[in-house]
This record gives sequence, C-alpha cells and structure tokens, in this order.
Amino acid sequence: MSRNDLQDQIRDRYAAAALAVSTDATASCCGPTDALAAIGGSGEADIFGAAMYSPEQAAGLPEEAVLASLGCGNPLAVAEIREGEKVLDLGSGGGIDVLLSARRVGATGFAYGLDMTDEMLELARANATKAGAVNVEFLKGHIEAIPLADASVDVVISNCVINLSTDKTAVLTEMFRVLVPGGRIGISDVVAEDHLSGTERAGRGSYVGCIAGALSRAEYVAGLTAAGFADIEVVFTHEVAPEMHGAIVRAVKPDTLTRPGIPS
Repeated sequence: MSRNDLQDQIRDRYAAAALAVSTDATASCCGPTDALAAIGGSGEADIFGAAMYSPEQAAGLPEEAVLASLGCGNPLAVAEIREGEKVLDLGSGGGIDVLLSARRVGATGFAYGLDMTDEMLELARANATKAGAVNVEFLKGHIEAIPLADASVDVVISNCVINLSTDKTAVLTEMFRVLVPGGRIGISDVVAEDHLSGTERAGRGSYVGCIAGALSRAEYVAGLTAAGFADIEVVFTHEVAPEMHGAIVRAVKPDTLTRPGIPS
C-alpha cells in the first residue's frame, strides 16, 4: 500500500471518530458515541482512549473532548508541562491534550494542536470554545511538516500518533526544529520490542490501528539521536499487542549555549 493510501485510510478513520462524538446530526439520539466504539475498538478500552486519563483530569472538560481520545497514554503525565510554556500537540484530535496543556501553562502560556483531519479540527475548536480556552490554537497540517517557525515551542507532546506516520524521520526532525534549545518532548506511543521484524509487527495489527507502523525501541532511540536529541528514554508502560507496548518517550533538544566548549 502506498503512503498516500495509508494517509487516506488514517484520515478516514479519524474523521469517523470525530463524527461519532459530535453532537450534531451525525450523533445518535442518545448523544455522542465513544470514538473507540465508532471505529470498532471498544474491546481495547482499557489500553486506548479516555481510560488513560484520571477523573480529576477529565473533570470540567467537554464530554466530546474526552470521548474523542484514541491515545495509548497520557502525555501530560510524561512532559511535566509548566506554567508559561508554549506546547505543541502532534495529532491533536478532539483536543483533550491541548485543553489540558492550556490549563497547565496558564494565561502566560499557549497550547497549539496540529491535525490533518478537518472533522477533528472542527470538533477540537468547538471543544475549546465550550471549555472557554483562549490560549489555544488548532492548526491544519501534517506532523511531517509542522506549520510553525523554528524554535517556537518549549514542549512537543503527542499521544499515539507518531506510529501512524509514513515518514517518521521527518516527524522527529520537525520536532527538533520547532523546539527551543533546551526544549523537550514528552510522547506516548506504541513501541515494539527490538526483536520484532516489520512483518511480525504487521501480523499483530493494522497500520491504522497503531500497530503495524510502530517503531521498535532501538529504532526510536536511533531516530531521536540522528535528529539531534539527547537524554533519550523509551520506557514501556503496558502491553497493547503481543511484544508491543504503550510507551513513554522523552528526550531533550540540547541547549547549545551551555554545551561544553561553547561560551555562554
């Protein structure tokens, strides 16, 4: 299958998820539908989706933002976002991680969401309005070509999206580019054990289901290193398929002003 065909499949999947949780005419008479159920993943509710967030985190958020979550983790718990920072969420979907980031950074900070799916962007913007979040912006684009300037954000987060990219080298390079020196990534993603071949990963699940396209731990570390990141760690958290795991991925863009041999 070509890259374009895969991208179309991914876009269709997430468009269907967005429409399922919308409260307009596409929703059932009983209200919005959980995104996982809409795309046939209701049996995965303990390893993907809204279950990754505590009731305290979800409290006060629009119901649609919570129901639209399809992630495999909770990047807010990974990235340690601080007041006043600028945050970028890659593959922001219905906006849950952007809205949570906006809370965390406060009035002096800002949270961007980036998504390629019109339906998800419409849902996310509606959720931001419902939440009264003014320090957010949702951008249309691809995570392989982030529409932000160099060194424009302090933190990049993402929740089970990088595994869906058909050009992960570009994604890792773009994350490095948009981060300020000393900036960091805090990512939740699906990661394979190192011994699994690409064919073996594909045998455990589909690309659009976040399995076949997952990097191994060694591939993730090598890719981040090649992009220029330091202090890299990839930690497995829970199994999502045999020998494949939800994982926490952290790394830092070195602050070149304080590196050895370079005067501050």
